[in-house]
Amino acid sequence: MSQVSSYLPPGEGFLPKWLLFIAVVALGNSIQSYTSLRGTREVYAGSNPSAVTPLSARTFGTWTGLSSIIRLYAAYNISNPVVYQLALWTYGIAFAHFFSEWLIFGTAKWGRGLGGPVFVSTVTTVWMVAQWGWYVR
Repeated sequence: MSQVSSYLPPGEGFLPKWLLFIAVVALGNSIQSYTSLRGTREVYAGSNPSAVTPLSARTFGTWTGLSSIIRLYAAYNISNPVVYQLALWTYGIAFAHFFSEWLIFGTAKWGRGLGGPVFVSTVTTVWMVAQWGWYVR
């Protein structure tokens, strides 16, 4: 177990570990977006599922990969205000994106594919805003 814990972020509290976990999950989602349309179609299962194309899936995968890298940096540099803010922005943008695709554009519908990203972006945005003073000193 000590070998595993040596790879975990050194910051106190659970937030750095959560950021690492979500970064790894996002990296997996990014890779999946390049190999199959299935996952992306599950998220964007709105009125026109044919709107999910190989290009849109790869674009989504690229954004997700970039977000994953920023979140990974934040997990290991949790007290750096610039890195913290960048990670927070990735969650805020994801929040705005998923809610707009669902409620404004209708390209996503509520379900398992949308529920996960909405939950993660909402909870993590609130968590990071609330914990700013604890981690960024």
